[in-house]
Amino acid sequence: MKLATYTYKDRTRVGAVVEDRVYMTSELDSMQYMIRRGLMPSRRYESLALADVKLQAPLHPGKIVAIGKNYAEHAKETGGEVPTAPIIFSKFPSSIIPTGDPITWSESITTQVDWEGELAVVIGKRARNVTEEDALNHVFGYTIAHDVSARDLQIRTDSQWTRGKSLDTFCPLGPWIVTSDELADPHELSIKTSVNGKVMQDGNTKDFIFNIPTLISYCSRMFTLEPGDLILTGTPSGVGEGMKPPQYLKDGDVVEIEIQNIGSISNPCKVLP
Repeated sequence: MKLATYTYKDRTRVGAVVEDRVYMTSELDSMQYMIRRGLMPSRRYESLALADVKLQAPLHPGKIVAIGKNYAEHAKETGGEVPTAPIIFSKFPSSIIPTGDPITWSESITTQVDWEGELAVVIGKRARNVTEEDALNHVFGYTIAHDVSARDLQIRTDSQWTRGKSLDTFCPLGPWIVTSDELADPHELSIKTSVNGKVMQDGNTKDFIFNIPTLISYCSRMFTLEPGDLILTGTPSGVGEGMKPPQYLKDGDVVEIEIQNIGSISNPCKVLP
C-alpha cells in the first residue's frame, strides 16, 4: 500500500494512493499515530484526484538517523576512504518539507548547497539490539528523502555535520510511504537525482556498502529505534561537491529525486533575501 498524508479543504488526513487518486481511510489524520500504535488504515471507496490535494510530508519522525558515505563511489568522489563501519549523523526533524515546497537558504549562512537523493527507511516496530536476520521485521515501509547539504558548513566550517544537514527545508520527504509488503527487495532500486532536468545521480541501492538489515542492527546496538523514526541510507555518487569544479544549487533550480517502485519528489530552490 502507498500511504500519503494529504490536505484537502484545510483538513489533513492519511490516505491510500492508487494510480492518480488518493482513497480516504478510517479517521486517521496522523501517520505517526498510526505507525506508533501498529494500526493500518482501512481504505474506503471515496477518493480524490491527487491533483486536487496537497501532498504533505508523509510523516514527521521522532528522529532522523542518516548514514554517510554508504556508496563506495560517493565516498571516493568526496575524497574520503570507503568506511569500514556505518557513519551515523542526524538531521533535525524541523528540516522536513513535502514535495513541491521550496528548499530555502540565506547566503549569509551558506553559499554551497548540494543535493543528495536517498532511500529512507521508516521504522515500524521498536528496535533495540536486533539481529540482522530480524531487522527487516522492524520496517514499516520506504520513502524518498533529499539530504540537502550545506558543504561549506559541513566540511569547511564545522567539525561535525549536523548544522550543515539540518537547516530548515533541508529534508524534502515523500511523496508517500510504500509499505514493506509491497517492496519485495529494497536492495534492487534505481535512484536518480536531476537538477533542472539533467540527471546528476544515477545509482542503485544494490551498491550499498552496508545494507538495510546491517544498518538497522548496527544502529539498534547504539540507540533505540522507535516506530516512525527514519533511517536515510546514504546517497550515490554524482553530488555537486564531487565535481571538478564543484557545482552547487542556486536560486530557481529545481531538484527531482526518483526511486524505482516508490515515485518522485520535486522541489524548487529559493535563496532568501
